[in-house]
Amino acid sequence: MGQLAHTKADDPAPPRAYWNPYLAGVALGLVLLGALVVFGRGLGASGALARFTALASHAVAPHWVTANAHLGGYFAPDAHWWDDWLVFEVVGVALGGLAAAITARRLVVGVDKGERITNRTRLLFAAVGGIIVGFGARLAQGCTSGQALTGGATMALGSWAFMFSVFGGAYALAWFVRRLWT
Repeated sequence: MGQLAHTKADDPAPPRAYWNPYLAGVALGLVLLGALVVFGRGLGASGALARFTALASHAVAPHWVTANAHLGGYFAPDAHWWDDWLVFEVVGVALGGLAAAITARRLVVGVDKGERITNRTRLLFAAVGGIIVGFGARLAQGCTSGQALTGGATMALGSWAFMFSVFGGAYALAWFVRRLWT
């Protein structure tokens, strides 16, 4: 994520080192195993995103949402937008990441970018990329974390093909956008 933005010279507590990536991978694998054993489902995020979208849309246009074939199901008389454990998983991931950043003294508010790009352009690229990925995840009925982690762990051939395609596409695209980061 670039250089650490820790600029206070008088701060007595320097940031802690990052986790060992192999240890973090083992920890993530154990979390995935626990989710599969306890809940019978793997990890993912796009299902929770759909539910949060339904909730936000319902606050703005409740009649449209309840009439919508996809989003309206979250507001049926016997359903709730929060009745899927993925909602709590995503909230837990956000709170856990915040707690980790605070305890490691690495919580910094800012825009991570290269020198040749403005904050506004970086945020615009991030928003456009997020919208494209979110649309693709709903179109595919799952997100990359579900494909890579859960599908890969269950040795699903489609998940492995997808992840090789993601990494291949990222390496191919990196040449075109590298100037924005270096």
